[in-house]
Amino acid sequence: MKTRTLGLILAVLLVGMLSTAMATPAPQTPMPYDHPLNHIMQDVFNYASYFLTVVLLIVAFRMSAKQRTPFYVLLLLAVFVGALGEPIYDITMMLLFYIPGIVTHFTSFSIPQPIWTHSGYAILYAFPAMFICSQIHKGTMTAGKLYIWAGFEFLLSCVFEMIGINGGTYAYWGPHVFRVFSYPLVIGILEAAQTISFAVVAANLRTKVKTNFGLMGLFVLFPITMIGVNQGLGSIMIVTLHMPNPTHMMVLVSTCISILYALVAIRGAALFIPAGSAKLAPKAKVVTHRNQSAVV
Repeated sequence: MKTRTLGLILAVLLVGMLSTAMATPAPQTPMPYDHPLNHIMQDVFNYASYFLTVVLLIVAFRMSAKQRTPFYVLLLLAVFVGALGEPIYDITMMLLFYIPGIVTHFTSFSIPQPIWTHSGYAILYAFPAMFICSQIHKGTMTAGKLYIWAGFEFLLSCVFEMIGINGGTYAYWGPHVFRVFSYPLVIGILEAAQTISFAVVAANLRTKVKTNFGLMGLFVLFPITMIGVNQGLGSIMIVTLHMPNPTHMMVLVSTCISILYALVAIRGAALFIPAGSAKLAPKAKVVTHRNQSAVV
């Protein structure tokens, strides 16, 4: 009897907590249009990120030369150019770059874009994708290793964005949940799913096309995976975030669903790892005729 009474009390308390959460409006962070920009951090992002991008480009050239393909250079450039779609990401995910004194090259959806978005994309997305594709080409990639890369991308996103946010260059506004140092962790999870998906699709493209010109498809694949994963898998959360008065429970549940979708996408990408191109290359055969041998 005591056990039943205790269970009933706990059930009532749980229902009460859920009812309160469902009725409680989600805490809203207003769009920080007038928030001051940290100009020193902006300079750090401008110069340091482009320096690292140049280093990545040199690495991409060396990798391409070693494997006799423009694949890695084109992959880096595809991601770099793909940053032109950043305003779509910003308006849906409620991200605003601080405006006063920003060094920008264009504005869309009333959001000025800092010039370091392109170099930021190269560091966050192209860098991991290059090495994932290289391991796939060599035939050393496994599902377990791909999950490790997903974790690395998540940590890379957390570090990069926490520095940018807390350094005073931009903010995620609105009723986001699961924030750590003002950074919504769901963003990093979606970015991990996006990068893994792009890398696996890019590796599959490389195995299918027969000409270097066919690798230009990378410029199409990146925006598809960038928008498709972030805005597609995050759609339920995005719709909830932009409602007039979402409750805390609505935002929490929709965010959890988007996280689940992202994890499923990473698991699904692991099922499409192509066979390594290096392992598929024809091997030399030794043909022996009595007193002579030849390598075919």
